[in-house]
Amino acid sequence: MALNKCVKYLLFLFNLLFWISGCIILGVSIYLKVSKNGNVIMDEAVPFVDLLIAVGVIIMVLGFLGCCGAIKENRCMLILFFVGLLLIFILLLIAGILGAVGEKKSQVWVKESLGKLLPLRDQKPDVQTDMQKLEVEAKCCGLINGASDWGPTVPSSCNCVDTAQACQLADGRQVYSTPCVKFVTSFMEKHAIIALGIAFGVAVLMLFGMAFAMTLYCQIGKRDANTA
Repeated sequence: MALNKCVKYLLFLFNLLFWISGCIILGVSIYLKVSKNGNVIMDEAVPFVDLLIAVGVIIMVLGFLGCCGAIKENRCMLILFFVGLLLIFILLLIAGILGAVGEKKSQVWVKESLGKLLPLRDQKPDVQTDMQKLEVEAKCCGLINGASDWGPTVPSSCNCVDTAQACQLADGRQVYSTPCVKFVTSFMEKHAIIALGIAFGVAVLMLFGMAFAMTLYCQIGKRDANTA
């Protein structure tokens, strides 16, 4: 009984920490979402933020489920909690491995994803507006190939106002020569490191959670068998 209570309260404490980690993931994900300023170009290139938001919500729900299962000693809740943790752990493990070994592939994927937006002059006005905002912020021009992505008429957002940056002559004036794909790729890699770090921390917590949940589940089963 003493061991049962010890595991019970350890599992409750773990789930409290797990729920808090879900809140942190959700908060960081929303911050990353907001940091893109709703830019269509960034949404196209960095879709994993929406996945992180979903993971954060799921973890919060699982944490609550685990807390209830531990306090009420409900075997059904505990097994659901265990299965949920196992599934998310496998998904995080796969995502972490793919993210760690597929850096070059991710760069190719970003280029292919952004390439669908070319030529820029044929895009909707809101896409062109977001692209021009990105060009001003990142001091770049065009998506993949530079100013030529706009065609013969290059917008003023490409104007080389910062002479410290690399510039070239296009449409009769100096414009930035660096395509924006470099900025987008750098943004993705920086935030992917944050995502991988969070995923690794949560995965470690999940291992402890699954161990505590299965231990308490078995102890409750033995207790019920002895009292039957």
